[in-house]
Amino acid sequence: MTEERTKVLIIGSGPAGYTAGIYASRANLSPVIYEGNQPGGQLTQTTEIENFPGYPNGVQGMEMMQHLRDQAERFGARVVSRLIDSVDFSQRPFRCVDDRGDVVVADTVIISTGASAKYLGIPDEEKYNGLGVSACATCDGFFYRKKTVAVVGGGDTACEEALYLSTLAKKVYMIVRKDYLRASDIMKKRVNERENIEILFNCNTVGLFGEDGVEGARLVRHLGTPEQTEFDIEIDGFFLGIGHRPNTGIFKGQIDMDEEGYIKVNAPYTSTNVAGVFAAGDCADPIYRQAVSAAGTGCRAAIDAERYILENDL
Repeated sequence: MTEERTKVLIIGSGPAGYTAGIYASRANLSPVIYEGNQPGGQLTQTTEIENFPGYPNGVQGMEMMQHLRDQAERFGARVVSRLIDSVDFSQRPFRCVDDRGDVVVADTVIISTGASAKYLGIPDEEKYNGLGVSACATCDGFFYRKKTVAVVGGGDTACEEALYLSTLAKKVYMIVRKDYLRASDIMKKRVNERENIEILFNCNTVGLFGEDGVEGARLVRHLGTPEQTEFDIEIDGFFLGIGHRPNTGIFKGQIDMDEEGYIKVNAPYTSTNVAGVFAAGDCADPIYRQAVSAAGTGCRAAIDAERYILENDL
């Protein structure tokens, strides 16, 4: 077991973590970034990104994350391709232990562990990931202009995704396993009024098919009942609209979170209820979940951490 001391420990990577690393290292704080079990975050699972400023012709998700990582390292951030397993925010400086048992002692901590999309759990979701399967309509909807897509889910998230896609796609199916929408009344009204949205109630997705990408979905209506029937729909894209899960499990009981596990911050700052601990990116953002907004909060978290260090003579 080794023990390392740092002024700024960044837990997690992605746009928020790497941007925090860029700003903290430019402030001569020599941050340490623990990338976690998905270095670069969710965007490394995305093919082309067209809505991040500075890439007029688009960029591959893996490439963009490598650019951000390289930039953080250029200014002095040390990137560790390991996972922080546990934290102790009850003592100062904070003590964090990684998956090899090594200890990082930090004056400040920036949490940027992101969030993970909830999936149905069918094998075809992984098979067609990036080839027609997406968990972000705002990110990928542009690729499906004048095409036919499906959104799984019946809550507000699914309705928001379907409404957004309906402004781009020719037709949008909503695949809902219950016989009603769980969404708020206003969202139900908006979906029902949109002519190119068709709701398929009492339906479960059991598979996807296609040669070089998604070409259709295999559905079962009234699953597990005598009325069970199977049918296919032709689609070009399959969107998950069943929500996200923040990757904040190791921080439970250490800092304040909402009922879904998103970290609460003292807006407009990125500080948490524990002085010296800050949160950036999707782990503290249940609303926008965009790369550019995550990067922005990473910048803010680094500035907040720098000011905290200066004000407390650390």
